[in-house]
Amino acid sequence: MNESLLPDWPNAYPETQARAVLKADNADFRVDEMPLDQPCGDGEHVWLHIEKNGANTAWIAKKLAELAGVKEMDVGYAGMKDRNAITRQWFSIYLPRVEAPDFAQLNDDEMTVLVQTRHSKKLRRGDLLGNRFEIRLTSVQGDRDAIERNLQLVREHGVPNYFGEQRFGHGGGNIESGRAMLAGEFKVKNRNKKSIYLSAVRSLIFNDVVAERIRRGLWGQSISGDIMDDSETPTAPLWGRGRLASTEDALALETQIAESHAALCDGLEHAGLKQERRAVAALAANLSWEWQETPEQTALSLSFSLPAGYYATSVIREILHTEEKERSE
Repeated sequence: MNESLLPDWPNAYPETQARAVLKADNADFRVDEMPLDQPCGDGEHVWLHIEKNGANTAWIAKKLAELAGVKEMDVGYAGMKDRNAITRQWFSIYLPRVEAPDFAQLNDDEMTVLVQTRHSKKLRRGDLLGNRFEIRLTSVQGDRDAIERNLQLVREHGVPNYFGEQRFGHGGGNIESGRAMLAGEFKVKNRNKKSIYLSAVRSLIFNDVVAERIRRGLWGQSISGDIMDDSETPTAPLWGRGRLASTEDALALETQIAESHAALCDGLEHAGLKQERRAVAALAANLSWEWQETPEQTALSLSFSLPAGYYATSVIREILHTEEKERSE
């Protein structure tokens, strides 16, 4: 897929020119889900706290459904987690009036059931406060002082709340598929794929608004007509039906970007999505870091938390460039 499909969105902070390897090993990228609700121990839904290692969230859900003898739609989870990582998240399975199997029998190198209990509600997409990240960047090369400078800036002021590259598929391929789908060049019957393509297009427009604010020197500032979130952070549109809520300068900026994507915006409206807002900045809460020196390499370990739907890669890109090793699927 052509790399140019994905725009080169600007950073908020000065370029460090530093480089590192991301996810040299699954253990270098750890994610711990912070649930919105804790299971009460009783109810029609079995809740499982699972650690997965190199496994896809949907694949885990399929295995759970098969063992429980239910449809995959009866298995819930709050969000997709990175495959090439070690992550911990909750799953729920609708099993009323029947004794649940011991799901620990599924334990292997790719998944481990840590807790099995029950709750009164199904776990639904978005039912989480956020995620805690423990990330080890290896083979770091570059000016340590420049990296430290940007780490301090990120800790103090946060980062642009860009949707991460994984939202757009390899080389931005989901954007191209979304354009073609909305243009009527082909139909998508699979609801999950359709949602992925719509999200990619919507995220492209959002990222372009954030990028334009940075290009105009507006990073860390509010402008007239901004719509603020509960933390008094300016927001940008997630495109859909309805008028933009912003006014004055913010409306002019957002309208300019929307007009540059007129066909995509029209397609999103006809697809039935509604106008929503998302913060233009993300705070990496409790950000800390540690350097590790060995004769073989320099490594940098990062620890921080982000709200649900925010991307750790948007934090890392403000610190240094990363590359991932080629993986056989």
